[in-house]
Amino acid sequence: MRGTPQYEGYRWLEQAQADLKWTRHLYEEGAYYLACFLAQQSAEKALKAFLYAQGEERVTGPSVRSLCGRATAYDASFGDQADEWGILDSYYVPTRYPNGLPDDIPARVYNQAAAKSALTLAEAVVSYVQRRLPARTGE
Repeated sequence: MRGTPQYEGYRWLEQAQADLKWTRHLYEEGAYYLACFLAQQSAEKALKAFLYAQGEERVTGPSVRSLCGRATAYDASFGDQADEWGILDSYYVPTRYPNGLPDDIPARVYNQAAAKSALTLAEAVVSYVQRRLPARTGE
């Protein structure tokens, strides 16, 4: 059984923060393709945290852009972020599967610059959501 919407939101945010920590580690270790993917995952989970905290019962789908659109029902400012953060959607599939890239593999294609950009975007999403969640009270 799930707790309050606030509790569920903070559970998802905590996981987004943990993913972000490992995104940084992967970036520092040079696993750029994995850092790109995990950056997308961190942003996705942070946005889902916001939606769950608003009382949504079921939040599905991996698209950062779509989740931003959905979040605008509660806070219009998320719409201003969708274009910038939406680039993270491009890291959802091709960072994991060789057939997502023509004649190459993710481990060779994703570089330090891509991973740094993805990390920066994920940090922005997590921070933005964290500032917009209701103050934590009894769960």
